[in-house]
Amino acid sequence: MSNLRVLIAGGGTGGHIIPALAVARELVARRSAEILFVGTARGMESRLVPEAGFNLRLVDVGQLKNVSLLTRLRTLFALPRAIFACKRLIREFQPNVVFGVGGYASGPAMAAALWLKVPAMAFEPNAMPGLANRLVGKRVQAAAVNFPSATRWFRNAEVTGIPVRPEFFTLAAPTAPHLLIFGGSQGARIFNVHLPEIIVGLLEAVPGLTVLHQSGQRHYEQTQAAYAVSGADLSRWEVRPFIGDMPARFAQATLVISRSGASTVAELAAAGKPALLVPFAAAADDHQRRNAEEMVKAGAAVLLDESEIDAPGKLLDALVNLLTNPSGWPRWPRRLAPRPIPLPQSASPTASQPSRSLPLDDLSQARIRPKGRKSLSSYTLDRSDSALPWLCANTPGRLRRCRVLCTLWQSGTKCGRVALAC
Repeated sequence: MSNLRVLIAGGGTGGHIIPALAVARELVARRSAEILFVGTARGMESRLVPEAGFNLRLVDVGQLKNVSLLTRLRTLFALPRAIFACKRLIREFQPNVVFGVGGYASGPAMAAALWLKVPAMAFEPNAMPGLANRLVGKRVQAAAVNFPSATRWFRNAEVTGIPVRPEFFTLAAPTAPHLLIFGGSQGARIFNVHLPEIIVGLLEAVPGLTVLHQSGQRHYEQTQAAYAVSGADLSRWEVRPFIGDMPARFAQATLVISRSGASTVAELAAAGKPALLVPFAAAADDHQRRNAEEMVKAGAAVLLDESEIDAPGKLLDALVNLLTNPSGWPRWPRRLAPRPIPLPQSASPTASQPSRSLPLDDLSQARIRPKGRKSLSSYTLDRSDSALPWLCANTPGRLRRCRVLCTLWQSGTKCGRVALAC
């Protein structure tokens, strides 16, 4: 479809905005789409979107989760203004589809899209959707999720995974025991404090082990000093403020200890790396713990709560057991298979399966009308829509209410797919 216009709303954290940017690039490359981002000044999108060369419009909307009552009240009073601002943007930009990725600006923009009857699609990278996506999940026309457990929150949800760099799928096997420690781009204080405390015992218990620790720029000097005073062999550990070539570091690792944000678990799935996950306890809606629990259920990781790390010997015992007992590692190839999306050009065993995904431009062609009374919570596709024959031909079940199964990432783009019993 020519002149495809897509409004992408939301952000806040890298787990939301980085996949959104990947989707935007693919839409431009494959559909010559015109993209407009809507976000807030406080989110990472305020820096990353302009750097990527996309237009960004800001709306003023605050937080509702994990904030004081006063802040929550201010946000609630300001919310109608944010919704009307998004309505003005939609009328001005006239998008074919509004794509909400979760985060501060996603809620008002998706609400405005539903109000104006513009086709809307939600993206949810976590096992537990954020507040914005939970509020609109049953009202949008389609949703793309990373975890099967998240589908119950949405209408017409498809497990698509999230975009992951292709290098994560073709890593060479490690040649020696190596532990990779990272807590996201900013590092994790709990790792910076506790890993130097056990490094001597860990190196003694695992012959030949080397360690690479990403501390984050802010705590680099302090973490480096903590390792130095531990007395551990200087040739067997290294602290870096930031790791640029993460696929190369994954390739060297026999075990990864990390947080359990959406992007991290997707990369672990793509790389097939055993992991010890320590969820960030203060994450909104406890979504990191939910992500980690899904990985554990699938036999793909071991979970250790932050409170357990303080227990004497708990962290050391867990790492030594995983590093010295490969039979106890998560069984990635059998239980949790990272499958690139989409399948036609994939090298995975499922490549012969036909894709049932509806391209985003086909969704934008669907003319939405309310079902029954003018309720914004229930929609059907008009039987005269050009997209309907495709839907009915590719979707099993009743023809009158075809499910819209949307995948934004067309052939050639690989995604880390987290799916049980693959």
